[in-house]
Amino acid sequence: MTRSILFSKAGDPEVLEFVDTPLRALAANEVHIKVKAIGINRAESMWRTDVYIEPVTFPAGLGYEAAGIVQAIGAEVSDLAVGDAVSVIPSFSQNQYHTYGEEIVMPAYAVVKHPESLTFEEASSIWMMFITAYGALIEDAKVGKGDVVLIPAASSSVGLAAIQIANYAGATTIALTRTSAKRSQLLEAGATHVIATQEADLVAEVMRITDNQGAKVVFDPVGGSDFPKLISALAFQGIAYIYGALADEDTPIPVLTMIAKMPTIKGHNIWLTTGDETRRKAAVEYVNEGFASGHLRPVIDRTFEFSQMIDVHRYLENNGQFGKIVVKV
Repeated sequence: MTRSILFSKAGDPEVLEFVDTPLRALAANEVHIKVKAIGINRAESMWRTDVYIEPVTFPAGLGYEAAGIVQAIGAEVSDLAVGDAVSVIPSFSQNQYHTYGEEIVMPAYAVVKHPESLTFEEASSIWMMFITAYGALIEDAKVGKGDVVLIPAASSSVGLAAIQIANYAGATTIALTRTSAKRSQLLEAGATHVIATQEADLVAEVMRITDNQGAKVVFDPVGGSDFPKLISALAFQGIAYIYGALADEDTPIPVLTMIAKMPTIKGHNIWLTTGDETRRKAAVEYVNEGFASGHLRPVIDRTFEFSQMIDVHRYLENNGQFGKIVVKV
């Protein structure tokens, strides 16, 4: 038996239940992991409330990231062994697999040996944030020296990863935050520039910083009523990625600005990268090289205990964190 977190209906964090369940037998391509830490993602809050990009099948588990120690491997698994320290890459449906448990079963393709320099807490935090940013900025936009990347919600885990990934590629980063409260933290985290959007004219500041050229890329997890400003802050034929929906209201499209600037607007999620074996391996190699060279590093906001998972989700939904929320198991 193993202790897992399940929920039988959509709702507030209180719908999460601790349940003792039997650990099922391994399929040939699966791995049994004793969990040491769990990385927490906004997608899991959306999953819990059943407003995610796929519908929930109840009763449901949840969770995309974890780190721990391999306990057993399926007959066809050849690149992992019992005792390996591993972490989980988000590359599966939460209707099929989930990480909120003391012991979990994962598909082997989603399990990797992480850098030995990382603690289990750090290893549980890295893949969603860094591969999401890598997929848009490196794999697709191919940002590099001389490019400007505009990063809304920059104090989120993916926002901080985007700063690091863009810097690693040689680009200039402009971090967006609502007030100046996190300005110094964002500069310390590597942002070249910081704009407090409730205190300054976003478009005017971007144009000042870029000598009226605008940003090549906007990497936006928010959407909502401020989205037209982001389009106005783009360079001619720039790219706007939308990878989240933090704003509750509709996201308007500024038609005249679109005609003038001719931007590309793309929905983005991690599956484009992690759902393809070749792309997934390239992403893991890139991120691991970034850690080895010191250009990339985990940023953990706060660590909770497994028994506090309801409080974890409440804290997540307050939108006050700077970096990743992690749960120790």
